[in-house]
Amino acid sequence: MCGIVGGIAARNISGILLEGLRRLEYRGYDSAGMAVMSSDNQIQRLRRQGKVQELGDAVDAAKPKGGLGIAHTRWATHGVPSEANAHPHMSKEHIAIVHNGIIENHDELREELTALGYEFTSQTDTEVVVHLIEHYSQSETTLLAAVRKAVARLDGAFALGVIDTNTPDRLIAARSGSPLVIGVGIDENFISSDQLALLQVTDRFMFLEEGDFAELTLEGVEVTDLAGNPVNREVTRFEHQFDATDKGEYRHYMLKEIFEQPDVVAATLTGRISKTQVLEQVLGTQAKEILDQVKAVQIIACGTSYHAGLVTQYWIEELAGIPCRVEVASEYRYRKVVVQPGTLFVTISQSGETADTLAALRMAKESGYLASLAICNVGTSTLVRESDLVMLTHAGPEIGVASTKAFTTQLVALLLVTLMLARRSGLTAEHEEQIVTALHALPKALEQVLELDTEIQKTSEDFAEKNHALFLGRGALYPVAMEGALKLKEISYIHAEAYPAGELKHGPLALVDREMPVITVAPNNEMLDKLKSNLHEVKARGGVLYVYADVEASVASDDNTRVTTLAPVERILEPIVYTIPLQLLSYHVAVLKGTDVDQPRNLAKSVTVE
Repeated sequence: MCGIVGGIAARNISGILLEGLRRLEYRGYDSAGMAVMSSDNQIQRLRRQGKVQELGDAVDAAKPKGGLGIAHTRWATHGVPSEANAHPHMSKEHIAIVHNGIIENHDELREELTALGYEFTSQTDTEVVVHLIEHYSQSETTLLAAVRKAVARLDGAFALGVIDTNTPDRLIAARSGSPLVIGVGIDENFISSDQLALLQVTDRFMFLEEGDFAELTLEGVEVTDLAGNPVNREVTRFEHQFDATDKGEYRHYMLKEIFEQPDVVAATLTGRISKTQVLEQVLGTQAKEILDQVKAVQIIACGTSYHAGLVTQYWIEELAGIPCRVEVASEYRYRKVVVQPGTLFVTISQSGETADTLAALRMAKESGYLASLAICNVGTSTLVRESDLVMLTHAGPEIGVASTKAFTTQLVALLLVTLMLARRSGLTAEHEEQIVTALHALPKALEQVLELDTEIQKTSEDFAEKNHALFLGRGALYPVAMEGALKLKEISYIHAEAYPAGELKHGPLALVDREMPVITVAPNNEMLDKLKSNLHEVKARGGVLYVYADVEASVASDDNTRVTTLAPVERILEPIVYTIPLQLLSYHVAVLKGTDVDQPRNLAKSVTVE
């Protein structure tokens, strides 16, 4: 994940680019660079390894000056962090580009371009793109045409910003699978990976859609689609008062964050999947070498993140066919551990500062693990800095103490890692494409579940006087039941427990009566018939059931059963989708109970002490 900023203005742009990079540093932090077109149409390029401040010092010394420029802060996917691998990359001293994303077919293109006489000075996939554009610029009449022709040869996910000394009055941008926004000013226009980077210069933004190309000049912005047809993209105004620390239209942060899940899941997927497969280079330059050696996985986490790990255990052992163990960090770090050869050590944390998880990671470094992988929401956290591989979730700031969107984005990130491992263990291209296609549709599926909010709010009234609840699940939905019970107890203070549904007769049935509501999730999978048998056990003891079921699961409401139906979903995605109604139920029960939903008693958002 990298950060792009660029623009064209009637004033010196270097300071604008540098400030934009500072605001984007959360997206990349191992090198940074900028290229500015001088008044005599020469590209002044500065690149530095390390944080943006290193580049800032170079800019202060060199004082590049010009009204057209591009800049970039990098998180390495191809090539180690170094000045040579830093962006912008150039070809024949007249074209420079910045790039966010991954070019899957860069090896074959590199061979082709080398044969044409192009010299490569970096290990990156990006340098392939700039040379390809330069090659086509020799036969095309405009820079935009050359970029279009080059993009047609690229496989993968990318966002591009391109400048050329031969056309010093325009900036070309392209988007395919990676986000890119245009900032609209007065006699100046800008591009960036994130609108927050451009709030220093404008509050009006145009969001490029998949396959769009944009040509920016001082006078305006022209956008064309993949087929070359002019298109209008609405310019919207950024509402400064509405941000992650503003509840907006919502009564509580938790509800706002529940409803943000379609967007943050989409953000977590962006740039990491093509139309047919997962792009494993997003884990960094060491990814292939490490993943090729993985023979087992050890997952360590706490709280909600632990439940995400438990779901992943089902996925890894089913799809990748390798052993996976999951343990609470506070227990793991205080016992003798036997490490299997080739074991990948995976930590999961929203904040990246959880004390027990960090201690477990440091212990693991001395225990003979193959490597460490962090699943985390904060790119600058200690956990990220101390891990070999990183998969960042893009949940954004989560204010509510009870985690919601962090959990679903963790599951998405962990499923991507699972697919990377499974590819090495016999997962067919067809099966991977089937799952990836379902992932593309996942944000829409989550939106459909959120439409059940009013119905679930009505259901919550049955819990207003309850003091206990039992959650049931089978297979990979058992950890989802655990997460549902955790949410209910965290914010409503109702005592809630979760059990595998098959364990009912081994003890929990003794608790079942009309005062013990039983909540379960019932997707239409191979465990459904077994689950129905367990539900009959509850009804036979006079229990009251609340079932979230696939519309095709044939679970009917009656005097003792209240059913809420969900649309069918790809089986592997069931844990993500069926989490949402349990979050909504817990929220509405807590509101009825009159508790402090966002700051429940005795709890903290980030547990940074043992």
